[in-house]
Amino acid sequence: MKVCKFGGSSLANAAQLNKVIDIVLADPSRRIVVVSAPGKRHSGDTKVTDLLIALADTALKGENTDRQFGAVVERYASIADELKLGDDIVRQIEADLKDRLAKVSSLAKEEFMDLMKAAGEDNNAKLVAVAFAGRGKKARYASPKDTGMVLAGQFGDAVLDPCSYATLSRAFSNFDGIVIYPGFFGYTKEGKVATFPRGGSDITGSILAAAVCADVYENFTDVDSVFPVDPRIVPEVTEGIPTMTYREMRELAYAGFGVFADDAVVPAVKARIPINIRNTNHPGEPGTMIQQSRRVVPGTVVGIASADDFCNIIVEKYLMNREVGFGRRLLQILEEEGIPYEHTPSGVDSQCVVVKGKFLPKEKERKVVQAIKNGLQPDFVAVERDITILMVVGEGMCYTPGMLAKACLALASEGISMSMVNQGSSEVSFMLAIRRKDRDMAVRALYKAFFG
Repeated sequence: MKVCKFGGSSLANAAQLNKVIDIVLADPSRRIVVVSAPGKRHSGDTKVTDLLIALADTALKGENTDRQFGAVVERYASIADELKLGDDIVRQIEADLKDRLAKVSSLAKEEFMDLMKAAGEDNNAKLVAVAFAGRGKKARYASPKDTGMVLAGQFGDAVLDPCSYATLSRAFSNFDGIVIYPGFFGYTKEGKVATFPRGGSDITGSILAAAVCADVYENFTDVDSVFPVDPRIVPEVTEGIPTMTYREMRELAYAGFGVFADDAVVPAVKARIPINIRNTNHPGEPGTMIQQSRRVVPGTVVGIASADDFCNIIVEKYLMNREVGFGRRLLQILEEEGIPYEHTPSGVDSQCVVVKGKFLPKEKERKVVQAIKNGLQPDFVAVERDITILMVVGEGMCYTPGMLAKACLALASEGISMSMVNQGSSEVSFMLAIRRKDRDMAVRALYKAFFG
């Protein structure tokens, strides 16, 4: 059995939905279909989730919601009209939205916002099930509440209750035909709607794949495969990555590979279920298969990624290495300010802490620097901004000498200096820190060196 998830771009209009139905019907093993809310139809369009957020904001302000309400209903109605699904499904969606809006005064802001955002996926799953029936195929909508998708944590950032796996497994063992399942949300033990963080529908698909022990989790999006480098930086890249390991995916996703959030597929990864990235618009393409292991060629890399907006907190103090607890106290200062750290490269008398810029705004930077001065009495402390992290990733680098040298030589040939070099013990990747202004040139130089 396969679990397949379709993103918003795959469900943006009637033509795209017809493609989805064709893809599902082409393979009888595609039994569970996870759907997102309709996405953008064109570059200037607004996806349904954003329309719902605007509708919820207007309702929370106590203002008239007719315009925003009509915009949401119109998106579903346009799909239903083109597919000739009748008025019943549109009236059902309209009634559902009105019922959710009526609860604005009885719910806390975060709870109401989750209730409204979840309407995008929930109503789209119902519409997609009707669309399958319109093609004469047996398909049914399944509710996260009825199947046992129990969430815990905060609204807007919920996590799965582990007990849900057994409940979901039992629920799907009794289903026949095709199941259409809404992504992005579930229910708390108290019966309240709660949503996952970013990549929510990917998370839902990954959870269901693990729960039913699927043979493959197919993630359909709008790209043929995962490319070894960002094609916006290196336009000449044409061939995708046929297979990659979970470890390689995690390393590349960390540095900005945007196919999906790396934490979104944790359930499938833990269950060792292969993940297949496919293109709804080119279903004949095999896509990229992500799995536990693959055949590798020594001395090769699978991809190069880059991520911007990092900061480097630099602390220098003579004989720092003899002060017991120095590093712990430095990290404790960040902890007290609620700042997570990424890396801690160090020298004999210096230590750096790399953090993401969004966690260190200017006002917080001043507090951190002063706390370091007061608590650690350093000889020097400074913060470098606009740092880009480069990741070179590949199982083929393990036990292969000269890989880091090749990267350093490629950057040196372009006159690009590095402020940090870091390699993990697994040797699956190494990391380089450079100035943001050098990013594109550096990525192209590394691509030429490893894929030339």
